[in-house]
Amino acid sequence: MSHAQLPPGGGGVGGTLIAPAGGGVGGGATGMLREREVVRTTGKQAIMSFLETQTCYSVLRASGKVVVFDTRIPIQLAFYALVEHDMQAAPLWDTKKCQFVGILTVTDFIDVLRYYRETGADVITLASRSIGDILADEEILSTVLRKNPPRRFATGEPVGADQHALFLSVDADATLDRACHLLHDKTLDFLPVLLPSDMRVLATITYTCILEHLVSNFREQRRLFDDTIYDLGIGTYGEDVVVAHPQQTLHEVLHTMHLHGLSAIPVVDESTKKIRGVYSRSDITFLTKASDAEDAVRNLSLTLEALMAQQRTDVTTPDALHTCSMRHTLQYVFEYFAQWKFNRLICVDEEERVVGVVSARDLVAYFL
Repeated sequence: MSHAQLPPGGGGVGGTLIAPAGGGVGGGATGMLREREVVRTTGKQAIMSFLETQTCYSVLRASGKVVVFDTRIPIQLAFYALVEHDMQAAPLWDTKKCQFVGILTVTDFIDVLRYYRETGADVITLASRSIGDILADEEILSTVLRKNPPRRFATGEPVGADQHALFLSVDADATLDRACHLLHDKTLDFLPVLLPSDMRVLATITYTCILEHLVSNFREQRRLFDDTIYDLGIGTYGEDVVVAHPQQTLHEVLHTMHLHGLSAIPVVDESTKKIRGVYSRSDITFLTKASDAEDAVRNLSLTLEALMAQQRTDVTTPDALHTCSMRHTLQYVFEYFAQWKFNRLICVDEEERVVGVVSARDLVAYFL
């Protein structure tokens, strides 16, 4: 198993907090706790203020490409175009309405294949079905495409936005605070950034884009982020962590991730409970090994163990396995992200058993 891991321990990276002189042992401890809380609040407030003053322009790359799909093109063709351009999502344009109407993602196509497997429908017909046709199919939408919010962010109310039926975007001159709240409050994974003057899509931003901008500006302010991620309540821990096992089929695991609103899931050994890897919903390994759509549907019956043996094993991809400890500080995580640009960290104990998950979404949400 190839994965990257933060160095052991979670001690502060910055200077030690010193309790005020006098007041005895109890007073000193109280003073230290009070000062720690002040530092914690100061760090959080600093990033909140930063988000309110920075615009979406600030997270856009100097050069990049944007793919936009006409809803009349076949969904299968759109998927292969996303893969060819190494993109996770693309806005959808309706020529009849002359407006953007939603977003198509790599995982949408995977979910459509799940639908065909579950219903036994003829997958050969998929080659001729347009994006608009698929998104107008209420049975497909309600069965596999309508997303569930991650358990940690679920409010008990219906999800606020379905990006297959509603195009949510943000102007390039809007604040990052506005973009973050749209992503978080509407449980979005992708947010298109538009040029207000001509409604042109400049880019599609994610939590990882925003986190990268925060880290590049705050990684040196070490003393502000010297608390552990667990103490700050960043991430999901204990019984709330959903895991998969190597012998489960891909179809079973994809269904579990859809049910819990997860973009990835830790894979653990069923007997030892030790981490074996991480599987992402956007992983297309089973598709690249398929000769046609029918073969792709059959590959949904493959086990995770078989698929993970075919995955890329380097740690440079955002969905690669990266582990940490609950004792690591937020500053450590910032430093680590600056190096690897991960989408999530899997928290493990001394025996490499999974105890938590910290995603880019969790890290950004802490500051909102």
